[in-house]
Amino acid sequence: MARESLDDLLRQEMQDILDGETQLTKALPRMAKAVESSQLRAAFEQHLRETEGQIERLNEAFELLDESPRRKTCHGIKGLVDEAKELMEELEGSVLDAALIGAAQKVEHYEIATYGTLRTFATMLGKRDVANLFEATLNEEKATDEKLTTVAESMVNRQAAAGEDEGDEESESIASRAARTMGAAAGRASAFVRPAANSGGRSRSSRGRKGSSSGSRSRSSSQSRSRSSSSRGSRKK
Repeated sequence: MARESLDDLLRQEMQDILDGETQLTKALPRMAKAVESSQLRAAFEQHLRETEGQIERLNEAFELLDESPRRKTCHGIKGLVDEAKELMEELEGSVLDAALIGAAQKVEHYEIATYGTLRTFATMLGKRDVANLFEATLNEEKATDEKLTTVAESMVNRQAAAGEDEGDEESESIASRAARTMGAAAGRASAFVRPAANSGGRSRSSRGRKGSSSGSRSRSSSQSRSRSSSSRGSRKK
């Protein structure tokens, strides 16, 4: 088995990041289209143009090494791009903006580590022209990372937080209105039941009084008939 040299490793890493940058030229337009913030959209569109320039630098670096540009699947950036796709499917509004800034910065940190390594390898191998190309791309990646942080801290994160607060207030307001409606309905139901009970009480009381009156009239009539009979008996004698 042949032993790989640092020069071989340099070329393999170049193939890896060339594939990663190519993936980003497809992902960045989708991310720019998905965001709500115009400032963030502009940042993604600017970085797309920079990415296309970085691919040109990589091709130039391959030429300086007398090698044809080739790509090797960059699984690192592929995984980060897939995460960004999931975010775009699950989130929306300012929360999606905040999430995509985080996703983009993960990619930037991957690229910063990669181009820093490539620059060091090229310098160690005495390939100063190649190292300068990587240095230029490294500075762009660092600047993009800082710009994304500025956009997040100055606008997007606050908008995302404000959106959550508004959602909480709306939920509380709905709950309060529901509680008031239920309380009012219970009050009306209670008011309806009490008169019915009182009405029943009055009905029973009225029946009781009627029964008592009938009994009194009956007893009075019997007494009257008794006195009348007694009076007739006295006259006969």
